Amino acid sequence: MSRLADILAAKRRSVDALPARRAPDPARTPPRTPIDVVGALRRARGDGASARGRPEPSALRLIAEVKLKSPSAGPLSRALTPEGRALAYAEAGASMISVLCDGPYFDGSWDHLAAARARLDAAGCAAPLLAKDFVIDERQIHEARDRGGDAVLLIARIVSTERLGQLAGAARAEGLEPFVEVVDAPELEAAVAIGARVIGVNSRDLDTLEVDMAQAARVLAAIPDGVVAVHLSGLRQPADVAEVARGRADAALMGEILMRQDDPRPLLRAMLDAARSR
Repeated sequence: MSRLADILAAKRRSVDALPARRAPDPARTPPRTPIDVVGALRRARGDGASARGRPEPSALRLIAEVKLKSPSAGPLSRALTPEGRALAYAEAGASMISVLCDGPYFDGSWDHLAAARARLDAAGCAAPLLAKDFVIDERQIHEARDRGGDAVLLIARIVSTERLGQLAGAARAEGLEPFVEVVDAPELEAAVAIGARVIGVNSRDLDTLEVDMAQAARVLAAIPDGVVAVHLSGLRQPADVAEVARGRADAALMGEILMRQDDPRPLLRAMLDAARSR
């Protein structure tokens, strides 16, 4: 089986351990209101005209990821706790923080998501959290909501378009933003068909693990106006961020490169400087 098939087989087993319906959480009285993800990620257009006569966009938004291990790269920095890293990202200027919740392949946990939410709330940081898992069941969406997520990742590659729409509907019913990940044009069509307001284009193919930045740029350019477009994977240095900032994307996710840093703040700030370039 492919790596993706292995992950999904393990995910089906782990989902069976989640409760079918969660009991009301007494700690959420009244229930927490999720943060506006679209507002946090949408790249506003400035008032000033560029040399081409169109309004200049504001800075590319950056999403920073908490990921302790990668199937391709192996273990990553653990100098900071997941919640400490989430706070460091927010303090350095990340617009959103992605938290891996898959255990077997990424050493993630739903507890990491909850701890990140608690640390950010305690510090008064309003950065939204993306619950990042291989979602195949509504129980994972319930878990993401209860653990403090504001958005939940839905991967078009791993479900049918009909099932993608069902999961997106379940997320919206929980007040979560469906953050739909696609790789190619047919997957983009599926995301648009189910009314996704946030679409991330992964430059890394989940089956082959190969990175194709050119294809990602083409798919990003095809995302309809009004939909938040996010570049996922493959950004290694400020020059890469600057290149994406000149295109269609509203935001870009920084993952493994930040997780290699014991203190990610200097590199993230450098990436943010590049995100403001024209």
